[in-house]
Amino acid sequence: MGDDELSPTSARRYEALGRVMAALATEAEFIETCRDLTWWCGADQSWHIEWRDGPYASEVAALLVEQAGEPDRSLATPVGPGGSASAVLDVMGVRFELRAIDPMGRARVRARPGFWRLAEALDTTRRTNARQPWEELLGG
Repeated sequence: MGDDELSPTSARRYEALGRVMAALATEAEFIETCRDLTWWCGADQSWHIEWRDGPYASEVAALLVEQAGEPDRSLATPVGPGGSASAVLDVMGVRFELRAIDPMGRARVRARPGFWRLAEALDTTRRTNARQPWEELLGG
């Protein structure tokens, strides 16, 4: 490891990435609807996060502003307006560039017929004549 890898700036950069990924991990719908989620550190020490399908970049940015932080304050702020394909955030002083490839948006994802969601599969309160999704999962 070089000296730069052990610097306080580098530590803050990795802490910011950890907070962003933890916020994304709490949103099951984001994880379930995205394909090919990747991230990498850019040459300017910013983080780039990219995915296919799923929500718009602006929707993910709004989620991160809401979720990434502490109970009394957000550690993420938008840097300019975001759009369907890209958005930029500042998280703890670290730049995050979000890029959605062929996004559908959350509303369209929710309305897509036949889309399987873990939350629906585990909902035991919904009664129908058909087998429950959780029964399918468990082979019952």
